[in-house]
Amino acid sequence: MDVLFYLVPCLIMALALFMAYRVVRRWLQIRSAWNSGLTAQGRCLRMFTTTHGGANDTSVRTTIHHVYEFTARDGREIRFEEENGPATRLEGDLVTVYYKDGPSVVATAHEPGQVKQAAATFGILAFLGVVVVFCAGFMVTYTDVFVNNDMGGF
Repeated sequence: MDVLFYLVPCLIMALALFMAYRVVRRWLQIRSAWNSGLTAQGRCLRMFTTTHGGANDTSVRTTIHHVYEFTARDGREIRFEEENGPATRLEGDLVTVYYKDGPSVVATAHEPGQVKQAAATFGILAFLGVVVVFCAGFMVTYTDVFVNNDMGGF
């Protein structure tokens, strides 16, 4: 039974660390697209929403997605999807695309906002750090109180 009190926090910590990796990776990708200095005129090909939740009286979360297409400076047609763009952007609208060239192009149609994005990234990382510290603290406390003191028979 003790294994359960170690396994669950370890799984939660692994999930939180994976999420932190994904957040930092995406932040670095968008930052590199903004800092590359490459821009192109793109077109919004499609706009759609996805919803999550709503069952058993839970709140509904709606995410706006846009699909963009632009021509890179080497002539390749690049198409990408991006979440959380402005709701006022509709199919057919022209946008400025910021991208980093290479074998796999990284692109964004979000306007540069490095301070805002950094603050959001660090906020998410702080929350995930609290989750990891809580799980580690829980395991240490459980070990100290129940395993080391042989009080596991409550």
